Amino acid sequence: MKKIDEYQGKKVLVMGFGISGINAAHLLVKLGANVTANDKATPKNNDIVDDLEADGIKVITGDNPISLANEGFDVVVKNPGIPYDNPLVAAFVKQGTPIITEAELGWQIFDGHLVSVTGSNGKTTTTTLTQLMIAENAKYQVKYAGNIGISFSKIAEDLGPDDTLVTELSSFQLLGAPTIHPHIAIITNIFSNHLDYHKTRENYINAKLNITRNQTKDDFLVINWDRDEWQKIAQRSQATIVPFSRLNKSHEGSYVEDGMIYWRGQEVMPTKDIRLIGPQNVENALAAIAAAKLSGVTNDAIKKVLTTFSGVRHRLQYVMEYQERLFYNDSKSTDIEATEVALQGFDRPVVLLAGGLDRGYTFEQLVPYFKKHVKAMIVFGECKDKMKDAGNQAGVPVIESENAITAVPEAWKLSEPGDVILLSPANASWDQFPSFEVRGDKFIEAVEKLTGKKEQ
Repeated sequence: MKKIDEYQGKKVLVMGFGISGINAAHLLVKLGANVTANDKATPKNNDIVDDLEADGIKVITGDNPISLANEGFDVVVKNPGIPYDNPLVAAFVKQGTPIITEAELGWQIFDGHLVSVTGSNGKTTTTTLTQLMIAENAKYQVKYAGNIGISFSKIAEDLGPDDTLVTELSSFQLLGAPTIHPHIAIITNIFSNHLDYHKTRENYINAKLNITRNQTKDDFLVINWDRDEWQKIAQRSQATIVPFSRLNKSHEGSYVEDGMIYWRGQEVMPTKDIRLIGPQNVENALAAIAAAKLSGVTNDAIKKVLTTFSGVRHRLQYVMEYQERLFYNDSKSTDIEATEVALQGFDRPVVLLAGGLDRGYTFEQLVPYFKKHVKAMIVFGECKDKMKDAGNQAGVPVIESENAITAVPEAWKLSEPGDVILLSPANASWDQFPSFEVRGDKFIEAVEKLTGKKEQ
């Protein structure tokens, strides 16, 4: 941990009691700040409040009182999910109070080698693969943190100058990380996500590009080279560009040719040996390989990881096989593009479970993928009628169910030996579940109840 005095004697407000917010509040006390912690909800667990207060932190719950904007805070550390049009946040913006996220705080105290990953899809898998690959050859600690569910600042506290930290960073986190400077940055892809938060696609792209804002030619931006738009986006970085591509050969980075993965013209391994299924996971592997090779990792270490790693929970996660049906949990597919790539990963007939929060989208974009890959659909949630319309356009049998749990026995009835039963909702979970993780866990529980087996 780097010693800094930036917060000594400063008055800091921490907004949000998530994992990152609680860790940030305690860290700020260690850094000499006078800390107030605020959450709009009242925690069900009183231990959270007790622990904060025991550390000398003033705690305010049950509201975001606008009066806090008049208390002279020097800095606000905001939970990434709290939008900037929140009245209290907007008041701080208006008066020019610096607003950062916990990722920025983590970067400020980090004293080692930083690799950071962002993108619309594939972030967590790429982050995990990158960390595992670098760790295979490392003499020092190699950890991961960030949007992957582990506090950046908490892990950064325990790492030294020779250690490596691989961080997954969301667009929400990056908006509040003005000085973050990874030596290696990865952009997996950019689609049109979170426009309810960012308002425009350009705002969303700009937030993602904060990952490379402070990079120089001595740093590296590893970026997907499979779309012209992403190639143009790369031109906005000052870093040395390292492309990865499943579709385009580029000797400057990692790519696929005739079923073989190459790094700068040298063979690494066949794509068929990657344990993770689907073209999207080939792309995730290519991104991780580029970062790993830039970090000095051997081909043997890369092969070991890619031939053994079976996936991140809720991200096209293999659950089990039962009576010749394969069950997959892809609850993290909260947008249309993620479900597209999930469907492309299977050469078997798919019984698809899909639906969720209605964000105003329609699903005509999925029709060609339904026609090619899906034999039947079970739809649920706020957008089930729109999802059903797309299924009807594709000529796929569609039935309605209450949610991702009740859909499991319905999917079983529609399946036959050799089929895949896939939860890939193409929508957020918040109409029925507090998170995609809960939705995926409940799906797995329903599969276990149906089969009488535990996930594998």
